[in-house]
Amino acid sequence: MIIRRAGFMGAAYGVLLQSALAVAQPGLPNQNTALLSERVINLSLAEAVALGMRSNYSIRSLKLQRLRERFDLRVAQDRFNPQLKLSATHMLSRGSADRGRASEAKPSVSVLGEYGTRLELGWKQQLNASKNTGELQSEGMELTVIQPLLRGAGKDVTTAPLRLARLTGQINRLTAKASVSQTLYDIISAYHGLLKSQSQAALASKALARAVSLLEVNTLLIASGRVAEFETVQIEADIASQQLALEEAGNQLESSRLSLLKLLALDLSTSIHASGTLEVTRPEVDRTAALELAQRNQPQFLATLLQSEVASINLLVAQDQALWDLSWVAGVNQLREQGTRGGGRSWDSYTGLKLEIPIADMALRQGKVNARTQVEQQALIQQEARMDLERQVTDSVRGLNTQWRQLEISQRLTDLARRKLAIETDKLNVGRSSNFQIISFESDLRAAEEANLNARISYLDARARRDVLLGVLLENWEISLEDF
Repeated sequence: MIIRRAGFMGAAYGVLLQSALAVAQPGLPNQNTALLSERVINLSLAEAVALGMRSNYSIRSLKLQRLRERFDLRVAQDRFNPQLKLSATHMLSRGSADRGRASEAKPSVSVLGEYGTRLELGWKQQLNASKNTGELQSEGMELTVIQPLLRGAGKDVTTAPLRLARLTGQINRLTAKASVSQTLYDIISAYHGLLKSQSQAALASKALARAVSLLEVNTLLIASGRVAEFETVQIEADIASQQLALEEAGNQLESSRLSLLKLLALDLSTSIHASGTLEVTRPEVDRTAALELAQRNQPQFLATLLQSEVASINLLVAQDQALWDLSWVAGVNQLREQGTRGGGRSWDSYTGLKLEIPIADMALRQGKVNARTQVEQQALIQQEARMDLERQVTDSVRGLNTQWRQLEISQRLTDLARRKLAIETDKLNVGRSSNFQIISFESDLRAAEEANLNARISYLDARARRDVLLGVLLENWEISLEDF
């Protein structure tokens, strides 16, 4: 995995790697864990992404899987390279009439051509020795050429396994891109969740502080005789409610912290603080342009198109397997013998046709039927994939625009609720309002702030989900799959 974003390699990331990676790995001694739990690490979103791309368990497992897949492709590409083989035997024999030994060495090489031609060249050396017949040494060379004329003939059929392997490699790469994109989105979403929990805790703390301040004001009013003492009961109940909300926010904050640490594969006792902001901008989103972008980059959609090519090649192979096996065969060999009773040299050559006809073999017909129906199924799957991608892109663009409008409304609602509470507080100070009204307006402000926070987080997550859908999340973060 290569991450080219400049911020990832800055000083902040270096400090983070030294402090977090060196100390915050699972299974470290208790002393280091205790020291780490006392230290709060400020973590930006870029740093969280960089750590996740380096340490996340799914990412590391995917790298190992890609090693296997790349080697599978190498094996398929080796199909047309010369294949060397060496065989040797050595045997001892003993009987009532004679005893002896026999040795044989036979190296050979075979090459498969792109049109199905198979060339085999072998050399054999034998040594036979017995008490009665003496020694006999022989060596010779044999060359064989086999050219399929029906089954297995032609470049399309012969290279089909290699083309299938390459298509499978492309599909595996797209699958890896989808997996990395999903993991990256999970990290971004978890980071946003931590930001949300931190903001919720801050809002709950501010609301509690406002309730305590209101109680202090009422205490002064009671002391001056302007307010009855029982008026503080409502405020104390509101303080208890705010304390309850603060406890819940703290619990949610801890849960969000653990979720992010798990995705980053860091020690769960690590104290981290999301240092990012919740500032949002509205990018221009055009449905037509977004759909074209998704059709060029969306990994699941592109993999579906490649599966159609795979089905077509499988049909070609199945149709070829149903043909008669007619091949032209030719060869030449030479043999030289030398023994205690003399020696000699001989050679011969041959050429001819070899025919094998399958009769009533239902397995061959089954292969053709399966391959043909698979092609037709893939055509339907491809049509459905196009329609589904268009639907998802349309929903994403519309939903993103709707969430932006909701964010604007929630921001305006928050500003109005804050002004309303400030005005009512000023009225209370001059005796023209009541605690009930203040508590009611305080509840309105708390709900508005919560709605605005949820709208911001939802919009940020929706933008990341849109990038995943369009297949550009990795590109936007300048993450390359070259090392996969």
